[in-house]
Amino acid sequence: MPSQLVLRTGAPVFWWIGPVIILIAIPLLDWIVGEDGTNPRDEDYELLSNDRYYRWCTYLFLPIQLTGLGIAAYMWAGEELRVVDKVGLAVTLGFVSGIGINAAHELGHRAEHLERWLAKIALAQSGYGHFFVEHNRGHHARVATPADPASARMGESLWEFLPRTISGGIRSAVSLERERLTRKGLRWFSVHNHILQAWAMSAALFGTLLAVFGWHILPYLVVQAALGIALLETVNYVEHYGLLRARRPNGQYVRCSPRDSWNSDHLVTNIFLFHLQRHSDHHANPGRRYQTLRSSMQAPQLPAGYLSMIVFAAIPPLWRAIMDHRVLAHYGGDITLANIQPRKRRRILMTYGVTA
Repeated sequence: MPSQLVLRTGAPVFWWIGPVIILIAIPLLDWIVGEDGTNPRDEDYELLSNDRYYRWCTYLFLPIQLTGLGIAAYMWAGEELRVVDKVGLAVTLGFVSGIGINAAHELGHRAEHLERWLAKIALAQSGYGHFFVEHNRGHHARVATPADPASARMGESLWEFLPRTISGGIRSAVSLERERLTRKGLRWFSVHNHILQAWAMSAALFGTLLAVFGWHILPYLVVQAALGIALLETVNYVEHYGLLRARRPNGQYVRCSPRDSWNSDHLVTNIFLFHLQRHSDHHANPGRRYQTLRSSMQAPQLPAGYLSMIVFAAIPPLWRAIMDHRVLAHYGGDITLANIQPRKRRRILMTYGVTA
């Protein structure tokens, strides 16, 4: 915990250890260690998929996550820390919350009842429980199309994308869950409503912390939740920027393939994020557990790991300088094949010599 580092070193900067590790240390290690594009052998797939060690790596993140939140709440409630240190601790917890959403992402894809419930628990800290519904039934169905709020468009900055994806994701999740409940003959206010189950867990968690430690910790709870959400959605921005699935003659989109997600084989981030960077295989084969995901020659490759790319994404001119020509190259120079921000489409096409 940051508290132990501060006590041992006397350096308050360690309250900010979360962004230091995630935005600086891991990208540097990615650069030093490099890439690993090796894939599991076909004959090892079943053994690797059923190895419970990898499941426990996701299971054990939950008690670590929630214990850290409890300790942080205790420290926010005390008088020992300055306000700036409490904010730093909230920021660090926000990054932990974001990693927790990634653990929930892995657990939520599983068919096992226990793991799906654990996914909702992991989402409680961020209050983003509708992600359980929207990601699995919305994003995976509409990925790399203009209809998907979690697929960023070429020319769309991160700061334009965030409000669109957050609001669009909530609307989509509510619509999808209402349709599911209606098919089963159930009302919205039902114990079987996945969204209300997840939101109730957040309410219970936050309510308990506020009852025990007082209302004055609420701003810090909000900060850490908001940062966790922002981290998740920034990764979404990186994963599908500018990519568009082709259409069949009947107007329907072709099945998702490894070409529809940005990949990275940078080793350190892949270990840290449960192989999230092998995102192309995840979308092509969503039933695969994270340890069995494969790198594909079809997948467009990022120049750095996801955690480096989220730093670049925060600076729109830098991001576009890095990524727009890669989108163009991915489509063989035909920019009309990309998923382009509608209100910027004419200007972007003209930039590449195409008459709108």
